[in-house]
Amino acid sequence: MKPDYNLIWVVVLMVLAQLTAFYLVKDLDWKWVVFWAYVFGSCISHSMTLAIHEISHNSAFGNSKAMWNRWFGIFANLPLGLPYSISFKRYHMDHHRYLGGDGIDVDIPTNFEGWFFCTRFRKFIWIVLQPFFYAIRPLCINPKPITRLEVINLLAQLVFDVAIYYLWGVKSIFYMLAGSVLGLGLHPISGHFIAEHYMFLKGHETYSYYGPLNLLTFNVGYHNEHHDFPNIPGKSLPLVKKIAAEYYDNLPQYNSWIKVLYDFVMDDTISPYSRMKRQLKGEVKQD
Repeated sequence: MKPDYNLIWVVVLMVLAQLTAFYLVKDLDWKWVVFWAYVFGSCISHSMTLAIHEISHNSAFGNSKAMWNRWFGIFANLPLGLPYSISFKRYHMDHHRYLGGDGIDVDIPTNFEGWFFCTRFRKFIWIVLQPFFYAIRPLCINPKPITRLEVINLLAQLVFDVAIYYLWGVKSIFYMLAGSVLGLGLHPISGHFIAEHYMFLKGHETYSYYGPLNLLTFNVGYHNEHHDFPNIPGKSLPLVKKIAAEYYDNLPQYNSWIKVLYDFVMDDTISPYSRMKRQLKGEVKQD
């Protein structure tokens, strides 16, 4: 349970990679802007959201420098185009403390999502629209007062977006925003959204994935391990599994996020309702 200082340099390189891409796409034909937004930008953007996930657990600078992590999260947020980091941290801590808590854990789909997205075609559309539901859901389930850091996150993002538009034009802005939306929607990496907590097997509400896409996602696939030890950086979660193999090896697990997406759409017994939901009792403390 110690910081992963390599995370700092990886995030800096990812931001620089996207800045380079913003410059390179500014004069391309629109078809190539769209192509590179999906093939390259979407991967970097989704990977950056999972870097922000790591930073939300103070993995970059450690718990003793919590504010350094918050500022670094705002920096990591810049190439995504939309302010995300500070709000994500507030809600994600609730997800860990109150997993499946009704009205608290905004990772749980709304009743409307479960009711409406129940056919194969509608579930496909739900996957495509996942980034919009993740953005809107907190406002419907558990709205929180806006904090000073969220305002700073918003202003920093606006200044960055305006600067990119002023320097390189609308194609760079489109590439940035399209990459974020496409990367979090119908994309192989997005299989982790469903793989983590949807009950394909009754009685098992958290699943790990041990496939190659962990290399792009800071080992978020090691999800049972992550929920057991949320203060251990993703870099060290394979070691957790190795040390405690008797606890993890026999649990249900995945090796393909693409297959998870396919099974979610094609299995008529699975829907956004396929989540464990709990009625919380006692005192609830939220960020």
